[in-house]
Amino acid sequence: MGDFTGKVALVTGGSRGIGRAICLELGRRGATVVLSYAGNEAAATETVQALTAAGAKAQALKFDVADTAACATAVEQVVKEHGRVDVLVNNAGVAIDGLLMRFKDEDWDRTLDTNLKGAFALMRAVSRPMMKQRGGAIVNVSSIVGEMGNAGQAAYAASKAGLIGLTKSVARELASRMVRVNCVTPGFVVTDMTAGLSPELKEKMTEAIPLGRIGNADEIAAAVAFLASDAASYITGEVLKVNGGMYM
Repeated sequence: MGDFTGKVALVTGGSRGIGRAICLELGRRGATVVLSYAGNEAAATETVQALTAAGAKAQALKFDVADTAACATAVEQVVKEHGRVDVLVNNAGVAIDGLLMRFKDEDWDRTLDTNLKGAFALMRAVSRPMMKQRGGAIVNVSSIVGEMGNAGQAAYAASKAGLIGLTKSVARELASRMVRVNCVTPGFVVTDMTAGLSPELKEKMTEAIPLGRIGNADEIAAAVAFLASDAASYITGEVLKVNGGMYM
């Protein structure tokens, strides 16, 4: 179930963390994986090598998802080199924390431009080739914070909540051409973003999770792969919570 043989997937922020896990999961299932990265070339190269070693076709593209022109160019390149694009996973994101009264305009703009405008630009870019081939799957990686909010994360929460609304609206627009658009909202997951948290804070957050543990990137990747696969062929406009029951 969930075979991607012959399909081409573009995964943003695919060099590390959840993005890397998504790339490896899709590659393991037979997809040709094109991953984007913003600056960590070493990590991107390592991920491509891991995919190749597993028998998958892989390629890394460097571009800033906050640059709408770069997004359009990247999609054009993928279609030109691989003939099609079947899956888009909008995973790239930044988290800049700070209290509302002290939050800087430039940090707000960077957060929204990367997390929300970038997803919009890439969805717009892939919509034409996907509609033309009458099929495709888009999966946006939002966050539990976009559903429940969190003190000190106003910009991040706004961007991730906006991604949910964007998902549902575009799902309605593209459904007639058999292009599905869904969203996953990860909870507390072990990534580079959470690695720097204190043991005390991690323990406190774990206590709020009914399943009693922190999630891992592979569990998010499995959910993304399901929504992107033919096994979810009758699912669109959905928000799938992957949070251990932390927010129901």
